[in-house]
Order: sequence, then structure tokens, then C-alpha cells
Amino acid sequence: MCNLHSNMTTQQAMRQLFDVAAGFDGLGNFAPLPAIFPRYSAPVVRIGAGGERELVSMHWGFLMPQVSKKTGKPIMPKAVNNARDDKVRHSGFWRASFEARRCLIPATSFCEAKGRNPATYYWFGMASEDPDARPPFAFAGMWRGFRGEYRGELVEIETHTMVTSTPNELVKPVHPDRMPVILEPEDYETWLTGTPEAAAELMRPYPAGKMRIVQQGEGVKEDPAG
Repeated sequence: MCNLHSNMTTQQAMRQLFDVAAGFDGLGNFAPLPAIFPRYSAPVVRIGAGGERELVSMHWGFLMPQVSKKTGKPIMPKAVNNARDDKVRHSGFWRASFEARRCLIPATSFCEAKGRNPATYYWFGMASEDPDARPPFAFAGMWRGFRGEYRGELVEIETHTMVTSTPNELVKPVHPDRMPVILEPEDYETWLTGTPEAAAELMRPYPAGKMRIVQQGEGVKEDPAG
């Protein structure tokens, strides 16, 4: 499962890559993000109320209210930042979002850790002859609104989560269970607006030959290249 990724693509480049008109760019003054963690905001591309693609910032992680086992009182909601591809069509927690609120999550790399004390962090990106290049891509995601107590106040925010699938041959030695679903550009429209059946066909491991490990090391928790 992915708990860390980067997005070093400029705002203008994201609008071009994801076919978002300037009037539907809601990011404000966006600065590239070398490290994006759960419970923080990140750019997302979705279909807006008028049917146009829009670029917005959303909290990473669907928020699930929780109560203390000891006191029965509400505690910090759980942030569910990954959704398994074999669960999204049948789970009551995911199904409505998969059927009606799919989105694209722009990125330039993602990270998986291996080992402990210390862990080695492996950053995965798209294949390129330039070791410093970080070709942009998009994860398959879903979004939904949340209204409730969060971080000490009543909020009404939009949240997103990342869909995962089985790992390919490049990711599996580092994380043998899951990897994010990466979409080909020609599949963006199907993921955003296609039927659930068509979207389900896209939830598969991305070809290992089109990827590479862009950096690795102990404590390497960001990827600012690009």
C-alpha cells in the first residue's frame, strides 16, 4: 500500500496533461510537492457538477469516524488512504464512490518502504533515459465528502483515496502485496466517466517495463527531482 508519493508537475503542466481548462483550476497558487503523506491535501482531477474536468485540492484519506474503546467518546477519525481493487465494487464503504466519484491523482513518483530500524525507502517512477526526469502520471482514485468533527473542529471537506492492485515485478520485491493502480493517459476518460464495468477493467498492475526505481535509501522520504 502506498502511504507516500510526490507530485513535482507544475500547475500549468497538469492543466495541459489532464485537459483541464484554466477556469476549472481550483488549486490557487500550487507549489510542487516532493512528499505527499496521508491526512494532507493533494491535487486531484475529477468531473465537476457541470460535467467539465476540474483540478482541485483534496484531503488524502477517506475519513471514518471512530470512538474510544475505553470511553465511548469520539476520537480522531481514521484516514483510509488506500482502497483494494478487489473490494471497491462490493464493499459498502467504497461502492458508491467507485460507481459515481472516481478521480485521477497526479503524481511523479511513489514510495514503498522495506525493512525496519532503519527502513530503506524505494521511490518508483516512469521509465526515462534521464535519471533526473520524473515523467508525470496519474493514479486511479475515488473521492467523497466528509462532514464532522476533525482535528478539534467541525469541518466539511472533500477527501480522496487511492486504488491499489497486486504488485508488478518491479514493486513486488519491495512490497509483495499491493501497488497503486497507475492509469495510461488514454484510459483517463474511461476511469472518470465510464461505466463501473469499464473502470473495473483498468484496475490492474502497471507494466514493470514502463517503470523504474528513481531513488532509494535510508530515510529518503521525499523525491524532489523533476
